[in-house]
Amino acid sequence: MDFVLPESDDLRIGYFGHLFDNTSECYKMFWFQVIVEKILAGKTSASYEEIIDEMITDAWYMVAEYHLNLGPRDNLEFAVNRLVEISGFKASEDKHVILEFIQNCRDPEVLKYKNILTTNVPYRLQSPFLGWKTDDWKVSKKQQIERINAYRHLIYKFDQLDGLNTRINFDEKWSEYIVRNQVIIKGWLKYNLVEYLQRRNPNVPGVIDKLYPPQERKLEDIQKYWKLIMTVSPVMEIYGGVELTEKDISIDHFVPWSYVANDEIWNLHPTTKNINSAKSNNLPRWDAYFKKLSGLEYLSYQLIWKYEGIHKEFEKAKKKHLNSPVVEGRLYAAGLSEDEFRCRLSEIVSPVYQSAKSAGFREWVYMV
Repeated sequence: MDFVLPESDDLRIGYFGHLFDNTSECYKMFWFQVIVEKILAGKTSASYEEIIDEMITDAWYMVAEYHLNLGPRDNLEFAVNRLVEISGFKASEDKHVILEFIQNCRDPEVLKYKNILTTNVPYRLQSPFLGWKTDDWKVSKKQQIERINAYRHLIYKFDQLDGLNTRINFDEKWSEYIVRNQVIIKGWLKYNLVEYLQRRNPNVPGVIDKLYPPQERKLEDIQKYWKLIMTVSPVMEIYGGVELTEKDISIDHFVPWSYVANDEIWNLHPTTKNINSAKSNNLPRWDAYFKKLSGLEYLSYQLIWKYEGIHKEFEKAKKKHLNSPVVEGRLYAAGLSEDEFRCRLSEIVSPVYQSAKSAGFREWVYMV
């Protein structure tokens, strides 16, 4: 996919389009993303620390909630993990609360990561405009700033070097260009970030849905489906072993939504609200719970073929929650024995489960 960036009579858009070429780290994209947001908010300058703080905030959900790998020994990822550890915040904490904590945090380890993040990216981001060779960079940061500031119409230039307090000043013409073309530029930036993260996380599904905090998920149709099943058969919750009632039913993703980023029906089952909350985004221990999950799903499978009303409700739900014809053909074909069904369900769920486990999702057992 090629993004065509709008032309400009005054700016070198050809060089601008190469900002993220040959990206081996994610820092440039996060740095530029904050600059875009600052410009759109009407800011004309920002300090290194302001930008780094918001970079960490932008990366928070990807790392804390979704366990995305940002790169080999990535200091942005390290900073998020350290802040999760010392803040005690949940991954779903409000962005403004996270940002305020980071701004006031003087933890030596966090400060170390923040300083490392300023080592190269403020200068190297604009390298397509500079055309420097390797030896050109082998000067002090002060000399780099002096040389960069001599160029005309860069996206930003520098104030006097002062560690994290160093400020960059946004070019007026570039600011006007970014404001005028913000939709296209944001799309281009998101595309580059997703492409980078997918390379770093080749076995993780739905990377594009893991850039931002999860939106509210509407599973009323799945609840309605299971409540109908409960009118003809008792439904036993798989973690606590209690019989479910219409008043206390919540839909759980067996492999956490934080990993799969979808609502496929074969990964959804009913539980209680309290148990669902206790499970959070952990992985149920496979040996303890998969057979119970399979038994519950097989019950629903049997009733689909026994009762016309349940079959109709399943047909409605699958339009949104069953997106693979292959899975539908294998798992919901008529006439399967319980052993056949369990084997086929395992073939679908197990690879996703193991991949989530490898990504760092913790195993969980329900404690009464």
